[in-house]
Amino acid sequence: MRPRLTAVCWRVGLAITLICDIGLLPWLSRTDPALTVLKARSAERVPTPEVLADVRAQLNLDDGPLRLLGHWAGGLWRGDAGRSWISGAEVTPAVLQALGVSLLLMAVALAVAAVTTALVCARTLHRQGRGARASGSGSAVLAALPEFLTASVLATVVGVQLGWLPALGWYGPRWTVLPALALGLPAGAVLGRLLDDLLPSAFAEPWARAAAARGLPRRTIARQAVRRCVPALLPNTGLFVVGLTGGSVAVEQIFDIPGLGRTTLQAALAQDLPVLQAGTLALVLLAAAATGASRLTARLLIGPALRDGALPSLHRPTPPARGIQPFCYGGVLLAVVALGLPRDPLALNTRERLQPPSPAHPFGTDALGRDVLARVAHGALDTLLLALAISAVALLTGVLLGLLPRLSGPLVDTVNAVPPVLGALLVTAVAGSGPVTPALAVSLVAWAPLATHTSALLRQERAAQHVTATRGLGAGRWYLLRHELLPAVLPPVVRHSLLRLPGIALALASLAFLGLGARPPSPEWGLLLAENQPYAERAPWAVLAPAAVLALLGALAVSAAGGVRRRPRSRTVEVPVERPAHVRELVGAE
Repeated sequence: MRPRLTAVCWRVGLAITLICDIGLLPWLSRTDPALTVLKARSAERVPTPEVLADVRAQLNLDDGPLRLLGHWAGGLWRGDAGRSWISGAEVTPAVLQALGVSLLLMAVALAVAAVTTALVCARTLHRQGRGARASGSGSAVLAALPEFLTASVLATVVGVQLGWLPALGWYGPRWTVLPALALGLPAGAVLGRLLDDLLPSAFAEPWARAAAARGLPRRTIARQAVRRCVPALLPNTGLFVVGLTGGSVAVEQIFDIPGLGRTTLQAALAQDLPVLQAGTLALVLLAAAATGASRLTARLLIGPALRDGALPSLHRPTPPARGIQPFCYGGVLLAVVALGLPRDPLALNTRERLQPPSPAHPFGTDALGRDVLARVAHGALDTLLLALAISAVALLTGVLLGLLPRLSGPLVDTVNAVPPVLGALLVTAVAGSGPVTPALAVSLVAWAPLATHTSALLRQERAAQHVTATRGLGAGRWYLLRHELLPAVLPPVVRHSLLRLPGIALALASLAFLGLGARPPSPEWGLLLAENQPYAERAPWAVLAPAAVLALLGALAVSAAGGVRRRPRSRTVEVPVERPAHVRELVGAE
C-alpha cells in the first residue's frame, strides 16, 4: 500500500511542478507577457506604455506568477480553468473540444497503426518463426518518413491533385483519413518492428510447439503468439496514445485541424497561460489513464504467471543475424556524404533556381539555386552526429531509469505529456535560444520510450522460470541483474534505440519545420525539409532527397539492429550461492 501511495504522490508532484513551470514561462524567458499578448491580439497596435499597462491590469499580471497560478488552480475544483488571455473565452469548453478532436484523430490513427503493424508482422506470423527473419527495410522506410512530409504529400497529391479526400479542415469522418494515415503509418511501423522482434521467441516456446504437434490451426497459434508478445508492447502503445494526441502539432497545422496539439502550440507561442496550462493538464491526465489501462491490460493478458514466476522468457540467446544489408545501406550513405562534402552548401545561384537533377547537380537545386547534394551531405554531419549523441544519452538514461520503475513510471508519463514544441519553448526559456536548444529539448523526452520498454521487459524477465530457478539456488540480486536480467533486456532495448535513431532526427526536423530548430542557412536535414516543402509540387527532388536519406538511415538502423542479439553462453557459469544463516553458523562452528 505504501509504495502505491508514494507513486501517486510522486506523480502528483511531477504534474504540479510541470504546471508551475508552464505558469512561470514568460518570467523564465524574461519576456513581457503583456507585449506578447498584445501582439497576439492585434499585431498592428502600437505597444505604448499606456496600452501595455492596460493589458497588465486586465490580466492581473502585477499580482505576480504565484498568485496567478493559485487563482487558476483554485478554479479547477469547480471545472473553471479561467479565460483565455487572447480571446477572453472560457478555457474549459475550448480545451475539451480540442481534446475531443485529438482523441478522435488518435483513435483513427491507432487503427491505421494496428493495420500497419499487422502488415509488418505478416511474414513472421505466416511462417510462425521458421526460416530467416525479414529484413524490415520497408517498415524502416515507413518509420523514417517525417510525419509532416507524409502529411504534405497526402494533402497535395490525394487531397488537391486527385481530389479523392478533403485536404483541409475538420468537418466529418472523411476529414480524418489523410491525417490519420500521416500519423498512423510511422507509429505502426515502429510497433510492428518491436512486435516482429518478439514473435519468433514466442513461436519457439513449448506451448507453441505442442499446439503445432497436436494439429491446432495455424491461425489460432498465431493469435496466441501475438497475445503472448503484446504485454511487452503495451507501455509503448500507451506512449503513442499520448504522443498522437498532443504531439501531432505539425500534422494538425498542415491539415488545419483544431486539435489539442495545435491549440497548445498557439497558446505557447502567444503565452496564453490559462489555455496552455489546461491543455498540458489534460495531457498529463490522459497519460496517467493510458498507463493505468496498459498495465491492467498487461496483467489480464499475462495472468497469474507474472505473479508466480512461471513465465517463459522471450529473450533467449540467439545468434546475431548476418547479412550484407547494413554494409550496403551504410555504403550508399557514405557515398552520398563523400560526393557532397567537396561542394559548397551555401553557394547561391539564382539563375539555377529549382533545377532538376543533372550531372552538375545530381540532386538538383533548391529555391535559391543551392546544390541539394551539398546541403544534404554537409547536413549529415550535423544531423547524424547529433542524433547519435542524443540516442546514446537516451539509451543510457532509459536503461538506468527503467531499472527503477517506481521512480521512472510517473516521470515517463509526465515527460511524455509534454509536446515537443512546448518542451523546446521551456528549454529555450531556461537555457536560451541557440543551436543546442533543439538537442536539449529532444534529449529530455527521447529516453522515455526506452525506459518504458526496459521496465516492461524487466518485469516479465523477473518472472521467467530460469530466473526463478536461479534465485532458488541462492543467487543474489546483483548476480541476477548482471548475468540474467541485463543480458536478456539490453539487446531488445538497444535494437529499439537503433530503430528510434531516425525518429530522433525526425524530432529535430519537426522542430525545424515549426521554426524552433536550426536557423538558415544551416543545412540541417529538418531545415532542408521545412525550406523546400512549399516547393514540393514544383520541385519534388528538393524534398525527396533529404527524405530519401532519412529513409536510408532508417533502413540502416533496422538492418544493423539485427546484429544486436543475446549471444549463447559458451561455458558453464557457476552461480554463487548465498547460504542460509543456520548453515553459515554450522560451517563456522566446524
